[in-house]
Amino acid sequence: MSAFEIKDQFYLNGEPFQIISGSIHYFRVLPEYWQDRLTKLAAMGCNTVETYIPWNLHEPKSGEFDFYGEKYHGMLDIAAFVRLAQKLGLWVILRPTPYICAEWEFGGFPAWLLAEDGIKLRTCDERYLFYVRRYYEKLMEVLAPLQIDQGGPVLMMQVENEYGSFGNDREYLREIRDMMRKGGITVPLFASDGPAHDMLSNTAIPEVFPMANFGSGAKGAFELLKQYNHGGPLMCAEFWIGWFDAWNGEKHYGNMQTAVENLEDILSEGNVNIYMFEGGTNFGFLNGANFYDKLTPDVTSYDYDALLTEDGQITEKYKKFREVILKYLPEQKAAALKKPEDFPARDAACYGKIMLQKKVGLMESLPDIAEAVETKTPLSMERLGQDYGYILYSTVLDTERALNSVRLFEAADRAICYVDGKKLFVAQDEGLSANHSFETMDSLNKRMDILVENQGRVNYGAMLNFQRKGIDGCVLLNNRFSQHNWKSYCLPLDNLQKLVWDAGYTEEMPAFYRFVFEVDTVKDTFLDFAGWGKGVAFVNGFNLGRFWEVGPQKRLYVPGALLHQGENEIILFETEGKHSDSILLLDEPDLG
Repeated sequence: MSAFEIKDQFYLNGEPFQIISGSIHYFRVLPEYWQDRLTKLAAMGCNTVETYIPWNLHEPKSGEFDFYGEKYHGMLDIAAFVRLAQKLGLWVILRPTPYICAEWEFGGFPAWLLAEDGIKLRTCDERYLFYVRRYYEKLMEVLAPLQIDQGGPVLMMQVENEYGSFGNDREYLREIRDMMRKGGITVPLFASDGPAHDMLSNTAIPEVFPMANFGSGAKGAFELLKQYNHGGPLMCAEFWIGWFDAWNGEKHYGNMQTAVENLEDILSEGNVNIYMFEGGTNFGFLNGANFYDKLTPDVTSYDYDALLTEDGQITEKYKKFREVILKYLPEQKAAALKKPEDFPARDAACYGKIMLQKKVGLMESLPDIAEAVETKTPLSMERLGQDYGYILYSTVLDTERALNSVRLFEAADRAICYVDGKKLFVAQDEGLSANHSFETMDSLNKRMDILVENQGRVNYGAMLNFQRKGIDGCVLLNNRFSQHNWKSYCLPLDNLQKLVWDAGYTEEMPAFYRFVFEVDTVKDTFLDFAGWGKGVAFVNGFNLGRFWEVGPQKRLYVPGALLHQGENEIILFETEGKHSDSILLLDEPDLG
């Protein structure tokens, strides 16, 4: 049986082994494209593929586990992804940590954890550890047979991710380590942190090998790492070669020359995992967000300026990296690799202009797609059992005769407030609790609606523990008293087949828009949303992701695997009342 060991260097079956790996997240790429991406990884000279494992997808509801992902087009079949990598001659590094970051919704944590008051994530809080143990019991049953000493390709697994930049509860790290061992994990375990003393020392526990994450300054990072790895091999577990983008921000590009020089420095001394080889897509509502002075939700594309584009195209950076990697391969092996020019170039389809066929308003559709939950005060999504999407709070102003201001307390992330179908204000983040004043209006017995969007939970930092979505406090009217008696409508938008398209429509209000188009030859394409405001797109029932006119992303990637010959359907849900009578399906991306 094969074996992988960590001594003065990595050893595979007793022979020195240099890990040259690239990150591909199976949950950001449709299964139909896994083989193409993995084949291109091997052709660049890599011998290993690395992936995170997101808890929130594999346990979407507390106690309900999914390792296939029917609603996600089969993207959750981690065992199939690993076995395919093995078939293509690649080794695998897995990162099944409870927290993954990854610019992913809530850093991979399930949203239902937040329904419990006071739970402390990433600590020895027994309430939290109970859920981790239950998840690991199921997860390790899937992963254990994939290990190298059981005939699989998995060389090692991660215990926690960048924990050194979060806390220093080493007892917690030991608990996670021991859970993995109890679950049958026998391969070496590792942790990865930024190259700083406090970060690396925070995660220094026995039987967990330290690695560093960085995007530049490789020589200095490795010198520091030597103080923690006890004479073992040097490895950059995340070599950042690009960056992610946030809505209403700029498109980020990595410095290719700096990346190439640092790759050379890394390989001359140690081992590497390139982050990302291909980024893929934040389908659905699963983009993450960051919070420093304000919330910055990530765009739908996770292109990351990676070596392959979001739709799998070979880049110039790929070719430059390949030139460096080939220097570290045996001449015979390097010569046998498939060349970049042997792969076909992008062959996407321009399906052209698609005209709007039907539309129906959100308010008119509520009886068909949501049930009202009556409470005295508004409750957050998590308390109502909702994970993602939107939530509508509705009340009748039956005592207030004159309305001139509204404040929302403990609300997140973005709210649009209406009275009798008239938009009063749009607020986001810190602006939610501000006093929104307007010209005094007669409000007696009028209906107030507040549509709140969860734009993506924070995936990094101390905010992990403090981010319920929707309204978890109160709505203050005229800066004097709280409005009570609310109806809440959860809108995860996972049941759009129930829409009744002739139910009615009100201009300038949130609404659904339906497009139908014929396809003869199925190919990838790109949805251009020029002329549309803000919302989310669905292709043949699959939640493609968010769009927003503020950019930088201007088109959404539509994988051809979501289409079929004959009639296809696209539904847009738009919240700002800004829409067009058509959409475009084009053959080139536009990420800004």
